[in-house]
Parts: sequence; structure tokens; C-alpha cells
Amino acid sequence: MSVFAYSFKNRSWDIAAVRFSASGQLLSAIGRKVMEMKTLVVYYTWSNGNTERIARRLAQSCGGDLEALQTAVRYEGSHQDVVEQALEETKKGFTPPLMPLKKKIRDYEVIVIGTPTWWYTMAPAVLSFIRSQDFTGKTVIPFMTNAGWPGHVIKDMTKEIESRGGTVRDPFEVRFDSSGGSQLVTKEREILKWMERIPAIR
Repeated sequence: MSVFAYSFKNRSWDIAAVRFSASGQLLSAIGRKVMEMKTLVVYYTWSNGNTERIARRLAQSCGGDLEALQTAVRYEGSHQDVVEQALEETKKGFTPPLMPLKKKIRDYEVIVIGTPTWWYTMAPAVLSFIRSQDFTGKTVIPFMTNAGWPGHVIKDMTKEIESRGGTVRDPFEVRFDSSGGSQLVTKEREILKWMERIPAIR
């Protein structure tokens, strides 16, 4: 009788070895149950949707759920009007009220948070979200989009997340063209490598 062994892993079981007889009969299985790590991708987008574009790709890649942040009072006026309002808000550390979330943060072990760059830091809506949460025991992955001026977004997000009990892993910057358009500057393979790491986080 011949016997062979192999290893495999899925989202619910990490099996060290499975042994079959030559006829295909299962002889033994050695392994351990592992917790399925649920992932939520939270993002805010306003102008041309670049942050949403990355968030949606990531959620699809890692099999996570998606949650879009929305301010209770929407930004109005011309693009320049909003730019000037954003400058005042970021200077003051303003945290605008948000619409209620559809998902419950407590149901997830891994939280990905995406923001556009507003005056070298995160968008006020993202600051509101982070400051309203308790991330104790959770892994939090911040990412930001920019048009060539990354500022201190990741540093600011990390500080805020850690102050709320979260463990920050794999922060990432995605750069688009400096005209404010939707043309990627960050290499596609770098984005894919980052996205491929997310499901493996424990």
C-alpha cells in the first residue's frame, strides 16, 4: 500500500498533513482550526474617485467588505471653494459629523482605511471616523492617495489609529498624476504586491 502526504491552507483550516491510501481512502489529517479574519475596507472619496477606485480593488482582492464614509453635510460650491474650506478644516483638526455606518466595526479583525490627501494630511471625514472608533485588538492598514504631495498623511493616520488601540500594519501610498487626474503613477505591480499581502495578515 502506497501513501502520500501534502499540505494545504484555506480560510478556515490550516492543515499540516493529510494522508491517503493508494485507493484514495483518507487515513489521517493533522491540523488546527484557525480563526477566519474578516476584513473591512473603509474609505472616503470626494473629487475624482481615486481613493474609491483603490478601495474597491482591494476589497475584491482580499474578499473584504466595503464601507464608504459620507459627511452628514456634503461639501458644496466650486472645487476652489472646497479646497479653501478643506484648508481651514485641516488647520483646525475639524472632525465633521458622519452619516451612520452600515457595517459594525466590532465585527471585523482587520480594518483598511483609505483617504485622499487634503493639505498634506488625511481628509477630515477620515479623521472623524478614526477618532470615533475603538481599534483595540484590531489590525489597521492605512492607505492614502495623492497627486505627488504625500505630506504626512500616513504618519498622522498611524498616530491617531494607535491612540485608539489599533496595531498598524502595511501602510501604503498610491500616487496619481499631478494634474489631479486618474492616471496612476505608482507602478501596478507595487499595488498588486501590497494587495496580495492583505489576506495573509493575522
